Amino acid sequence: MNTDIALLEFRPGPGGEEAKIWASDLLRMYTRYANLLGWKVEQLDDRVIRIRGPEVFTKLQYEAGTHRVQRIPTTERHGRIHTSTATVAVLPEIPETEVYIKPEEVEWEFFRSGGKGGQNVNKVSSAVRIRHKPTGIVVQCQTERDQHQNRQVALSMLRARLWEKQLMEQELALSDSRRVIGRGLRAEKIRTYNFPQNRITDHRIGKSWGNLNDVIEGKLTKISDALLQSSV
Repeated sequence: MNTDIALLEFRPGPGGEEAKIWASDLLRMYTRYANLLGWKVEQLDDRVIRIRGPEVFTKLQYEAGTHRVQRIPTTERHGRIHTSTATVAVLPEIPETEVYIKPEEVEWEFFRSGGKGGQNVNKVSSAVRIRHKPTGIVVQCQTERDQHQNRQVALSMLRARLWEKQLMEQELALSDSRRVIGRGLRAEKIRTYNFPQNRITDHRIGKSWGNLNDVIEGKLTKISDALLQSSV
């Protein structure tokens, strides 16, 4: 496992358009956090980024889970507070020797990227999508101009997703008493961002902080440090 690379995937929860906006806000928050720490960020797909830097996965692993927001959406006409969620997956880079994918178990699809990259990206079917037939997991990558590079990145993403699936199955088999701190897998609600009260609360360690806007702008160090200390 390469702990200097982390894949972050953001999925909107129930809540319609506000949930999609919240997932995008979280992607931006972690991108800014990475930039503040001097880490390199690449966007692999609409809601997937890859971050590179010393011990990135170790420092970000406890950010995984369900993030709840309480705020007045920009689309709300009557000033009502809405509650929405988005899940964040934080996955390491998994080598082929740790998670082997049989060629006959995957289906490949190639398409033209609709994202950034200029004429080459739009005219050539360089983007790739993989479906893992035994699990139904689908990943895609369109960040690179070269189809071969996108294939390699997509396979890396699939290995990470399969590793996460195995980990979730192992976690479910363990009693909560054996876990010092939740790893924040997708189903676990880990944090609430309460805008009206200008407060962010991490439910695993029962601690709250103010200055919510600073956190949304990427100033997460105090929170991540508290989580790392609690996990020791």
